[in-house]
Amino acid sequence: MKPSTRFIATPIALAFSLLSLPAMAQDTKPAMQGPPSTNATSTPSHAQKSQDVVEQRIKDLYAELKITDKQAPQWNAFAQTMRDNAQKTRTAFHDRAQKLSSMNANDAMSSYASLAQLHADNMKSLASSMRDLYSVLSDDQKAIADSAFRNENPKHASMHKHEANATKTAPATMPISK
Repeated sequence: MKPSTRFIATPIALAFSLLSLPAMAQDTKPAMQGPPSTNATSTPSHAQKSQDVVEQRIKDLYAELKITDKQAPQWNAFAQTMRDNAQKTRTAFHDRAQKLSSMNANDAMSSYASLAQLHADNMKSLASSMRDLYSVLSDDQKAIADSAFRNENPKHASMHKHEANATKTAPATMPISK
C-alpha cells in the first residue's frame, strides 16, 4: 500500500462507519419525506450520495419504529441530530482531504485525532437524542430499536458488512522501519 493511501485508508473507514451508524437518522417532520431529488441528467456528488444514505436510514428507521404523532418531537430531534452529525462528518472529511497532500506526519495524525474526537462528540449527542426518543417508545418499538441498534436487522446487514470490510482494509498501525 502506498504511504499516501495508508494515511487516507483509516479516515475513510471511519467515514463509512459514521455514515452507516443507525444513530445518524433524523427527520424534521413526522410525515417522512424522500431524499432530495437530483437532476436525472447529472451524477450525484459524493456529498449528495452520503446525504441520501442518511436520509434513507432515517426513513427506514421511522417506518420500522412506527413513530406516532405523539412521539414526533423526540423523533424529530433524533433525526436532526443524525443529519447534523453526518454534515459535520462530511465537512471534516472534505476539509482533511483538501489539506492532506500538504500535511506532514504530525499534521496528519492530529487531523485524524480530530476526526476521532468528532466521532465521539457526535455519538454523545446522538446517545442523548436516543435516550429522549427511547423514553417515549412503546415496549414493541423498544424491541425493534434494540435489535436495530445491535445490528441484528438483516435489512441493514449489508451496510454494516461494508463498514467491516472498509475497516479491514485500513491498517491499524503504521509499520515500523528498521
